[in-house]
Amino acid sequence: MMVNIPDGRQSFTVNGEKMTPGISLSNSEVGLASLSIAAFVLRLVCTNGSISKTEVSTSYRHISTKIVKQLPEVFSKVSQELMLKRDQFKLSLASRVDHIESTIDRFNKQFLLNKTEKEAVEWALPQEYGETMFHVVNTYTKAAHYKELTAESEYRLQRVGGMILEMVG
Repeated sequence: MMVNIPDGRQSFTVNGEKMTPGISLSNSEVGLASLSIAAFVLRLVCTNGSISKTEVSTSYRHISTKIVKQLPEVFSKVSQELMLKRDQFKLSLASRVDHIESTIDRFNKQFLLNKTEKEAVEWALPQEYGETMFHVVNTYTKAAHYKELTAESEYRLQRVGGMILEMVG
């Protein structure tokens, strides 16, 4: 399960597009993984979401009671860090990519994407094609909309987009 909670009060514009940051909560459907809390940025023009691991991203084992005590503080810290994501998006627009196809191929290998995830990225590339890291990040988040993906792969592609964004700056 994954729930993204946008915070419209902190929306910003990058390259003429409205972006809304928020908090992403994910949890294993069968209880084998932990509850995770991270920042995300929703690109409103197409509802692509980039989930970024932040310095205050955290996870909890299901049997832990720490979450009850720490959750308000974690939400507050993640919310504060979301403005850093705005600056990374702006930097991504200034970061030129000369060969987007080979850059994406390297990222596919680096993040060990499976065959269907790679197909999703190939499907998304023409829709997000451009000459900056902004376009590369958006290719991965757009790929999460590919119809053949499992929920896990959708989440993974959003995380890959977030991790690539973190590399900028």
